[in-house]
Amino acid sequence: MNIIKHKGLVICELPPHGGLLGGDLSAPDLIGEAYQADPDIIVVPVSRLAPGFLDLSTRIAGEVFQKMEQYSRRLVIQGDIAAEVAASKALHDFVYETNRRGHHLFVADHESLIARLG
Repeated sequence: MNIIKHKGLVICELPPHGGLLGGDLSAPDLIGEAYQADPDIIVVPVSRLAPGFLDLSTRIAGEVFQKMEQYSRRLVIQGDIAAEVAASKALHDFVYETNRRGHHLFVADHESLIARLG
């Protein structure tokens, strides 16, 4: 885990390999894994998403994002999901709306995250 601080925020970046969020790694597990750092934001690489996470009909993404809200943590999904977004209007709208609200985010890379945080 990589822990960084940016403008008063503690950001925990998960490594690209490990349990899959929405599969063998639930939102509470994710928060527990990062507990010691007490992060404001937890960044999960796309490679750590369970199959079906980006298929909104599975409801995995919605459940994870909702649970992160309940625990007052921000979730950032980091990586290239352009092909998945282009293939699904529902996912396109979900990503757009999520990023518009700005509490949780989908970003392409670390630089995009820092730019979004200001």
